Amino acid sequence: MTVARTSTTAGAATERPIRRRPKNRKAQIANVAAEAFSERGYHAVGVDEIAATIGISGPALYRHYPNKYALLVHAATTTADALQAAADGALEGMAEREPGDRLDHLISALVANTIENRKVAGLYRWEGRYLEAEDRTRIRDVFVHVTQCVAGPLRELRPELTSVDATTLGASTLSVMGSISAHRTTLATRRLGALLESACESILHATLPPAVPADGRNAGTGAVRGLAVTSKRELLINEAVKIFDRHGYHDSSIEEIGAAAGINASSVYRHFPSKADLLAAVFYRASDRLAVATSAALSTATGPEDALRTLAESYLELAFRNPEVLSVYFAEIGNLPKNERTNLRNVQRLHVEEWVHLVTTVRSELSAPEARFLVHAALGLVLDIGRLVHFDTREESRARLHTLMTAVLLGH
Repeated sequence: MTVARTSTTAGAATERPIRRRPKNRKAQIANVAAEAFSERGYHAVGVDEIAATIGISGPALYRHYPNKYALLVHAATTTADALQAAADGALEGMAEREPGDRLDHLISALVANTIENRKVAGLYRWEGRYLEAEDRTRIRDVFVHVTQCVAGPLRELRPELTSVDATTLGASTLSVMGSISAHRTTLATRRLGALLESACESILHATLPPAVPADGRNAGTGAVRGLAVTSKRELLINEAVKIFDRHGYHDSSIEEIGAAAGINASSVYRHFPSKADLLAAVFYRASDRLAVATSAALSTATGPEDALRTLAESYLELAFRNPEVLSVYFAEIGNLPKNERTNLRNVQRLHVEEWVHLVTTVRSELSAPEARFLVHAALGLVLDIGRLVHFDTREESRARLHTLMTAVLLGH
């Protein structure tokens, strides 16, 4: 260690260490920021908080990043670039190998990368809305590239696949891998890697029902049915979830939500004391609907495998009818007060355990934690592939996604 010599009052020399800035300070800042954004959301994390975690001042952090947005961009692009590097690295020098070997090697590399970066793997998934268009496009292009890295050898292996089918299956494998960022279930790294690779293999061997082009004859769901909601409370909940999904919780205002529901801001507070209470009401309403749908599905099932298939159908129908709820739940639950967040996560955990029980009954070789990973992967497909197909509510579109969910859950 380099030292500096100073004189005491008695003239004697003493030594004190010179503190040098770590060479990896910028990377340290980026890692802390990425984990904080992933855990609690972009708006909930402050620059001073990030700096304090590392043990530096806010001004010292600004020597590396000009603002918080620059931190978000760096964190998101670094995560995406690592995924692309894993894909490109896995395929390098493999051109002469059989497509099955290339595909297996690629999936193993992508799974390993995702496990290594589990804490930040979902950053773009939930916080991408806060990126400017140019940055968002750049990261989306990375995921398109990696998806095609999977789709390429897959079409060689399965020449009967259409381009759309191969892309859907490729995107589904990335969704399965990324699903581990949405929950905290633990499993030994080696076993988790094997489990994810097996789930991806089930997806890559799945036979999808034919896709129906979204032309004028097939698009949409036909005539609108039902009557409009007149309850002001229900109107507020319905409009709030759309606005939270469109702008994000922090960029949505009570005034805007009230206007969408046809009432002024002061009247909103007669129904909900705060914006956080309104967000909680959105989640509780969705949980109530899910509980009813789950109970109905289980009551008509003829056995555990049939129950899983029926549950998947019910979940898909409910999610595609209210797709905004899925996005808002995963992206915004961290903005609830702690007690509400805990309550809702407990409700979600009970719902997941219904699926876990059925999976372990059908597949006795799986432990409960392993089944839990697969359930989260299947549910995550609904959001990720649902977005890919713009939540096309036609029966044919839902049938394709149902095939993917059951492939993950049942392993065939």
